[in-house]
Amino acid sequence: MGKLKTFYKKCRRVWAVLKKPTKQEFILISKVSAIGIGILGLIGFIISQIVNLF
Repeated sequence: MGKLKTFYKKCRRVWAVLKKPTKQEFILISKVSAIGIGILGLIGFIISQIVNLF
């Protein structure tokens, strides 16, 4: 039960520090995430094409 209590206290401390991102921050995070997903998809597509070639 002590570990659970410690975990709860840590979660409350993190929750207290959190802040809602501004619209500009949200847009930037969304763009970076979309670019990352696109790059991973492109790499996967290229690898699948190379495998299908052989």
